[in-house]
This record gives sequence, structure tokens and C-alpha cells, in this order.
Amino acid sequence: MQKVAVVTGARRGIGKGIADLLKENGYTVVYSASSPEMEGEENYFPCDISNAAHREALAGYVMKQFGRVDLLVNNAGVACKERLDVLETTEESFERLLRINTQGTFFMCQTFARVMIGCLDKGLEDYAPRIVNISSISAYTSSVSRGEYCVSKAGISMTTLLFADRLAEYGIPVFEVRPGIIRTDMTAGVTGKYDKLIGEGVTPIRRWGTPEDVANCVLAAASGLLDFGTGTVLNADGGFHIRRL
Repeated sequence: MQKVAVVTGARRGIGKGIADLLKENGYTVVYSASSPEMEGEENYFPCDISNAAHREALAGYVMKQFGRVDLLVNNAGVACKERLDVLETTEESFERLLRINTQGTFFMCQTFARVMIGCLDKGLEDYAPRIVNISSISAYTSSVSRGEYCVSKAGISMTTLLFADRLAEYGIPVFEVRPGIIRTDMTAGVTGKYDKLIGEGVTPIRRWGTPEDVANCVLAAASGLLDFGTGTVLNADGGFHIRRL
């Protein structure tokens, strides 16, 4: 039986890189994002992860089409529309990022965890479900010009720990992947800034990350080799997390 993966935010960038690599490695992949459609991808289902009805519809579609979901990758998220100092951050921006990035990820975990538990109860063949949440180095790194983004990503880290704890009794591991400076459409506007920082050694590995770097971490988490380390963080950041003198 072919394994089924659901990847949110999969229309471009990191999410597409993850979805494509999983497909190359034998998964049937449901690509999902908030856009109504995705050019060139038939197995696409639109979902605004901040909308409860959308989350349930996505889960329903997957179960109706395939009868199982082996892997959920929560990648969907948004950046600040405008970078503002924390002394100027608006409640509207704060609420938007928490609602989509943190609340959306939390309840995607909840929705699909329930589905996975149901599949376990059915005794499906070769069934060992997993969840991988994509956060960011911003989960622990202060950026005072986009504080609400940092808070939203820190919330994803705790969401990972909570569900890793709760789902351990069912044998469903939950992992977190923390991308660093990754070259995507979202970072195109700050290329000069990060070129300079990378050149100065902000990361021990002095290059931009790629969506494939993040996807490789997801593939490792999905492999089953890390299951005893549920709640583990995989850093896709060129060594940024290393504290150096």
C-alpha cells in the first residue's frame, strides 16, 4: 500500500520542495495551500489552515480519496505584511500571524491526529503515521522588526512538544524542522541583507539554504529512524543554532 502524505503551503518554496521530494520517494502526496488551484498539479486541495471548515474538508478529501494519511507536514504560514518595531506592532498583524501560523498549525495537528488514531484503530496495513511541523530559527531568535512572526513560530515549537507528548501513547511521533536562511520567494526582498550576513559568517556553512535542505530533514523525520526521539528538532539552518565565540 502506497503511503499518503499531506503537505500544506505546498504551492511554492519550501512546501513545494518538501512535497516534490516526498513524491520522488514513493509517497502519494496531496499538495495543499490557500490558493484555489495549483498549476500543473492534479492532486491539489485548497485549504486555509486558519479555517476549521477548510481543515476538516482537507482531512475528509484525503480519507475519501485514499483511506489513510501516513504523514502530515505543516508548512503553511505567512510573514508580516509590514516589518514594524515591536513598539509599533499592530494588534491586527499580531492576530493574523498567530491565527494562521500558530493556531492553524495547532488545529491541523489536532484534526489529523484524530484521523490517524482512527486509521490505527482500523488496523491498516504497514501504517505508522507521523507529523512534522515546519517552524523557523525565528522560534528562538529575536527580530524586533517582526516580533509577531517570532512569537508565532515559537508557538509552533510548543505545539510540536504538546502533540509529541499527547500522541506518544498511540505511537505517533511528532517532529519539528527549523529552517534558517532559505532562498525562496519570501526571502527575495532581503537578499542583500542575508548575502552580507552569510558572507560575514552568521552561519558556519556560508551559503543560502534551499528548499531541498529543508525537505531532506522532513524525509529523515518521515523515515521512521528517528521515531524514538519524538519531539526532536531538526535544524536546517547551516549551523546557525550553534553558539559560537
